[in-house]
Amino acid sequence: MQTKLFKENYTHKASVCHIISDIPQGITVAKESITKNYQELEKYIQTHQLFFYTFAPIPVPNEPLVAKLMALAAQKANVGPMAAVAGVIADLAVVDMQKVGCKVAVVEDGGEISAVSDRPIDVALAAGNEPLSKRFGFRLTEFPIGIATSSGRFSHAFSFGDAEAATVFCQDAGLADAAATAVGNVVKGEADVGIAAGIRQGMSISGVLGVFVLYQGKVGTAGKIPQIIKIDL
Repeated sequence: MQTKLFKENYTHKASVCHIISDIPQGITVAKESITKNYQELEKYIQTHQLFFYTFAPIPVPNEPLVAKLMALAAQKANVGPMAAVAGVIADLAVVDMQKVGCKVAVVEDGGEISAVSDRPIDVALAAGNEPLSKRFGFRLTEFPIGIATSSGRFSHAFSFGDAEAATVFCQDAGLADAAATAVGNVVKGEADVGIAAGIRQGMSISGVLGVFVLYQGKVGTAGKIPQIIKIDL
């Protein structure tokens, strides 16, 4: 029989996270990890301000680990390192949760999700006030997985494009986060053209497993994406 899951929301400054674990200690460890890595990143940015402002990849630092992983993901996706911040923070928290024995470790940081699990996990796709927002989602059955969504209309993060949702699936959320930004940046113009450009951009990035684009009420997919499911509100 599967154990029950523990769930908790956690906010650190502007970061709003949702944590799921199969053991209570996992929640505590995740919160400590999120706080620690954000603090290390803030300290690093104080003396490396370009890391925060640039929209282009930069040389990969050796430390702290959070900055290193962000810069590596950014290089693969050809975007600035801050495009990967939420995904990397979530990935690091999941790793720390596994170290204390979690079989289910799911961290969502601002819509970017990192997950490992011994059972299926359902997630909803949020796209602001769009009619389809939170009406459908994905059933996750293969782990580890990272999911990230960029939006040119509803996200707090900067995008050069106009997609309602550009969602990317990878094995880690850091790369998914950076790649979703790269995909979202090119979704513009006519619907079919914008969707095709986004899919082409996403699938050109090494490590991207699948791409889902919602734009002007139309949907395009490519690669390997989880089962799409209806969400009952």
